[in-house]
Amino acid sequence: MMRTLVLGIAALLVGATAAVRAAEPVTLAPLFATSGGWLNGVATPQSVAGKVVVVDVFTVECINCQNVTPNLRKLNANDDVRVIGIHTPETRYEKDHATVVSNLKRLGVVWPVAVDNDMALWKVYGIEYWPTQLIFDRHGRLRKTVIGDSQDEDVDATVKALVMEK
Repeated sequence: MMRTLVLGIAALLVGATAAVRAAEPVTLAPLFATSGGWLNGVATPQSVAGKVVVVDVFTVECINCQNVTPNLRKLNANDDVRVIGIHTPETRYEKDHATVVSNLKRLGVVWPVAVDNDMALWKVYGIEYWPTQLIFDRHGRLRKTVIGDSQDEDVDATVKALVMEK
């Protein structure tokens, strides 16, 4: 009985290890392949090369999303950091191009924003809530996901640590 239990546990551990090895790391690559278009310029692999990247998944009418914008503006001013937005609308109104453009201007969002009207990037990155910040290291690997507003200290600490990694 004990031998069966030990073999069963060993099989589970080997299976779990194989599953972890088989899982692809989450990277910025899907963002650069978006077909939804861009506002405020286009983010490219070259524009973020060697930078810590904060990807903000938001929708313009979400007050919680608006609450993180001042911190994103501050981070965007850092030469070692790039901010990129993914606008994934919740309502039909938020899919309107003119609505998005005017709200980005009103909010002071000057960084590139991928338009995700079909929620393709939302699904690829496994997003479930607005706002979500995906924080990538200088090699383009996802290192942390931060959900909700009032998380500026957590975002800032993560970005600072990744900038220090050089």
